[in-house]
Amino acid sequence: MMKYQAAILDAFGTLLQIKGSKHPYRQLLKEGIRNGRRPKIDDAQFLMRFNGGLSEAAEHLSIDIHSSRLAEIEETLEQEISSMEAFPDALEAVFLLQQRKLLLAVCSNLAFPYGRAVRRLFPTLDAFGFSYEIGATKPDPWMYQTTCKLIGLDLGNVFGENQIIMVGDSLRCDCYGPRAVGITGIHLDRSKPSGINDLMVFAKHVLSE
Repeated sequence: MMKYQAAILDAFGTLLQIKGSKHPYRQLLKEGIRNGRRPKIDDAQFLMRFNGGLSEAAEHLSIDIHSSRLAEIEETLEQEISSMEAFPDALEAVFLLQQRKLLLAVCSNLAFPYGRAVRRLFPTLDAFGFSYEIGATKPDPWMYQTTCKLIGLDLGNVFGENQIIMVGDSLRCDCYGPRAVGITGIHLDRSKPSGINDLMVFAKHVLSE
């Protein structure tokens, strides 16, 4: 009998990639600095926890920006979202794991507009644990706990028959963070010639356990 009942997947760098990133949110923060706003240490965290678009974020952060410049940055953001692509091995792995009846969820730190791309590219996943909807960011335990609840699993029972595994390209957020709450954390390193270097390798590892 297979050891794992569910797999949790990071999004960017794991399931999908941005082709030619233009960092629209960074551009927005730079506009704030240009117009006299002092950056705050938690600006990036705020943006990933904020359940709203770029213009609403500018308003909440009190960034003074001309409407034409805001429109430019929003257009850049739309181009970036449209350019996102799924890794071919991720599509294969998701198909294989779902064939074998594993529950699959995303757990990702990202700003609100990017969630649309994840859902578009991976519509068959069982749940989407996005930081802007949960109101926390990895490696906060609440991110993993809530994502598990979204797929109908209680982390309090993971040491019984509900075994959960997570994979992603961040050691801190996708490996050590999950392990701290009882999830098996696996580090994906696409630059390595061997080991867990794509999601098909990960999927075969999960199915062999």
